[in-house]
Amino acid sequence: MTSIRSAWFIHPDSATRSARSTRSTGPARATRAAAAVVALAATTALAAAPSATAVPAPGSSATASAAARPAPPGGPTTGACGFTPLEDRTYSTWVGLPPDPKKAQTHGKAAVVLQTNRGDIPLVLDKAGAPCTVQSFLFLTRQKFYDGTTCHRLTAYHTPPAALSVLQCGDPLGTGWGDPGYSFKDELTTAQALTNWPGFPDGSRKLYPRGTLAMANGGPDTNGSQFFLVYEGSRLRPDYTVFGHVTEEGMQVLDQIAAGGIDPGTEGTPEDGAPALTTVIERAKRTGVGATR
Repeated sequence: MTSIRSAWFIHPDSATRSARSTRSTGPARATRAAAAVVALAATTALAAAPSATAVPAPGSSATASAAARPAPPGGPTTGACGFTPLEDRTYSTWVGLPPDPKKAQTHGKAAVVLQTNRGDIPLVLDKAGAPCTVQSFLFLTRQKFYDGTTCHRLTAYHTPPAALSVLQCGDPLGTGWGDPGYSFKDELTTAQALTNWPGFPDGSRKLYPRGTLAMANGGPDTNGSQFFLVYEGSRLRPDYTVFGHVTEEGMQVLDQIAAGGIDPGTEGTPEDGAPALTTVIERAKRTGVGATR
């Protein structure tokens, strides 16, 4: 089994968390950490991403800056998605809440390109299985939330039974802690429809195929801004919202990033760390609909 670390560290032996699983105590921090930290499961446990830079401590200038931002609404939006402001926004980059339609918009696709310093990575977002996730992603794109952010994590777990090969992005802090200051519920119909991993006829492990675009999370219903791109079929629980795919053009860039290898830094491993080829989303922008895989 494998482990992946960030602000949370979850032991690879089970779904239990270590003493480092939260940075402070109390229900507000636990709720906040769940939304701020990205977690992916390589086998049986959720796991979090490697930290490329130091996490600002409570009481620091970063904390003071966050506290100075306008307070978000006191409750969730009242539409179909229920985007919910986080109680603790210590590590949030707040750009507001997405528009929330009364009825989920489940028809159509949208195209977004991640213009990175390594090349363009076009994405096709599918509203059918994850309308709220697409709504949030497009909102953050319009707000330039992803512009200038670093893809802080690359994994390469290939030793059976582990299989996790992803590039993780979407953290405005580049630490594994950052988020947009709100969370929203999982949309797992598409994930549950994925092919079962061999040996798991009960569907408890799924094959997230090459090219998958999915949300990272820190537990049930803690989606925020962080997402991952699968460059080689990966074994995961069906706990991560699938909301689109990477085009073939984008996969060529993703393959180049993966081929560059992993920089484990001081806290990662040769299988899990920051991309050795530092990857920055210089701009994310919507490009229309109808892109093909």
